Amino acid sequence: MLMHYLEVQMRKNYFEKLIKYMKNVYHIENGIKKLRDGRVNPKYKTSSVILPVLLGFLLRIQSLNELKFLLKENEFRNVFPKKTTQPGIDTIRDTLKVIELDGLKFILRQMIKKAIENKVFVNGTIDGFTVAAIDGSRIFRQQQKILHGMPEEQ
Repeated sequence: MLMHYLEVQMRKNYFEKLIKYMKNVYHIENGIKKLRDGRVNPKYKTSSVILPVLLGFLLRIQSLNELKFLLKENEFRNVFPKKTTQPGIDTIRDTLKVIELDGLKFILRQMIKKAIENKVFVNGTIDGFTVAAIDGSRIFRQQQKILHGMPEEQ
C-alpha cells in the first residue's frame, strides 16, 4: 500500500513538473488561449475545453469515456484556476468537432521550432532516445491471406 502511494505521489510530482516546464519553456498557454472554434455563445472558452484533451494526450488517455471519468473525479483540479468549473465531455466533443485546426498547427510549429532552438534533437534523438509518433490508438495489422478471395484482417 505504501509503495502504491509513493508511486502515485511520484507520478503527480512528475506531471506537475512537466506542466510547469511546458508553461515556462514552450509557453503553451499563450498558444492555447489563441485557439478558436465555431461554437455560438459558448459557456466555456476554447482554451478551457482543449486543455483537458491535451492533458489526456500527455496521460495517454485512450478514449473520451476515460477522460469523462477523470473529469468527473476532478483529477485536473490543480491545473484549472480555482473556482473554475471544468467542461463536460459533451462540450469537449462538440468543440473538437468545430475547432479551427490552424491554431493547433501553429502551436505544434512553435513547439517544434522551440525544441530545435533549444537543441532538444541533438543527433536526431532526445536524450539518446529516438522519437516515433503513431497515429491512432489501436494496434492494427493486416496479413495478406486469401480466404475466399478476400484478405483477412487481424
